[in-house]
Amino acid sequence: MHQEKIAEVIQEVKKVVVGQDKMVNRLLIGLFTNGHILLEGVPGLAKTLTVNTLAKVLHLDFNRIQFTPDLLPSDLIGTMIYNQQTATFEVKKGPIFSNVILADEINRSPAKVQSALLEAMQEKQVTIGETTFALDRPFLVLATQNPVDQEGTYPLPEAQVDRFMMKVHIDYPSKADEMEVMRRMSNMQYTSEVRPILSKQDIFDIRSEINGVNMAEPLEHYIIELVFATRFPQQYGLKDEAKYIMFGVSPRASINLNLAAKAVAFMDGRDYVLPEDIKEIAEDVLNHRILLNYEAEADNVSTRALVKTLLEKVPINKSVTLK
Repeated sequence: MHQEKIAEVIQEVKKVVVGQDKMVNRLLIGLFTNGHILLEGVPGLAKTLTVNTLAKVLHLDFNRIQFTPDLLPSDLIGTMIYNQQTATFEVKKGPIFSNVILADEINRSPAKVQSALLEAMQEKQVTIGETTFALDRPFLVLATQNPVDQEGTYPLPEAQVDRFMMKVHIDYPSKADEMEVMRRMSNMQYTSEVRPILSKQDIFDIRSEINGVNMAEPLEHYIIELVFATRFPQQYGLKDEAKYIMFGVSPRASINLNLAAKAVAFMDGRDYVLPEDIKEIAEDVLNHRILLNYEAEADNVSTRALVKTLLEKVPINKSVTLK
């Protein structure tokens, strides 16, 4: 039943968004596993449009926040305002008090604004003055960013990047998809309405079903092996890659890789995880958590390439001793 509704959601989004199936899939995985998603790509690839459209298909409160260099933390979470009539300070909540937050071009704002999201993303709460407010569930941050080598951008702090379940790289559309986009958007009378499909209860039910997806112990070990290969690459025969890695991934990587693989299996109509599910999602879960050194930058080595090498060289059935 829920798989059918998910298929309906995807079809509704496709009424507006052309050729970004992977992005839609990853956004849904984040929604169904309580994980925040970071979308990275050059301007004009429908990142904002996709998030906006997905929000309309959900019975959820939605707010879009445009991150700019002059944005303040209080513009995000809210502040205390003095009421002259009552001679007291009152809380004015910011736009972060919603179910789905689109943090548009998140790396356009300096670190003090980006860090204002940290408590909300991890603890699902916000502190204004001396009062802590719990955020409504579900709470999901879907952030977009332009590549950091573009002018006017601020790289996200490592602590915040790690709180994103996945960092998804958005590529240019194919020729056929771009032709369809051009035809649609050059028609000034083109409109496409989408209808709400999933409710909050549907989302909670789907999360419960994903939680029941079975992952065999050898696959759990495989996830641990992938994670440890980023921390101790030489022990896995990755001598060439070891010289580029400054720090491996955090424990959040193993947690999120497990959750995301279960979501992939569920959306594929299975109640068990296959090795292919882990491999399909590994790049998006691991790529932003591996910290490279200056030598990697000089040699033009990317984390995405390193993850691909890990998947090729780390065996699935390797015997594991947990210590």
